[in-house]
Amino acid sequence: MISYVKGPVAEIIEETVVIECGNIGYEIHVPVSVLQNLPAVGKEAKLYTYFQVREDSMCLYGFLNRQDLQMFKQLIRVNGIGPKGALGVLSALSPDDLRRAIVSGDAKAISKAPGVGAKTAQRIILDLKDKIDLEELLLPAFTEEASSGESGGVAGEAIEALTALGYSAVEAGRAVKRVEVTDSMTAEDVLKASLKHLAFL
Repeated sequence: MISYVKGPVAEIIEETVVIECGNIGYEIHVPVSVLQNLPAVGKEAKLYTYFQVREDSMCLYGFLNRQDLQMFKQLIRVNGIGPKGALGVLSALSPDDLRRAIVSGDAKAISKAPGVGAKTAQRIILDLKDKIDLEELLLPAFTEEASSGESGGVAGEAIEALTALGYSAVEAGRAVKRVEVTDSMTAEDVLKASLKHLAFL
């Protein structure tokens, strides 16, 4: 019903942001990752929204892009995970980190979210693993220039090598994202540079 809300940020209150649109202030519940990337009060923001209607309330949930909104929608379809629980998961893990954790079966990372135990984390993995596009997950973290050349492929190979060495997909993805991948680099070059960054994660 409400695809997105666009307008100046009027207020930021704990885990909600108020965006003014047409002289109306829309209160939108957001994860921590959105709060950290919002512009200052008075600056324009655009959030893609999910509108929940219940007998006793109506709530808007907002995200910076449609991919993160889709991740939220997938989470709330998991048995036992409502909108508040999904926000908690997406506050503990960025959407990309959550996707990596799901693909790699890293229940420990997911269970760090408030109110999510080991069983619920496993349920999230089982329900959503087949819905995550692995190729899309491995490559998007790099610049358009890198993705258009061979470097996207070597980055994906480096992530696979790191997970084979025992690192979680979340750790591997973060480390590779810190490497400035160039067209001249091989997968081994990216792997070596990533290992240096892992010491600081």
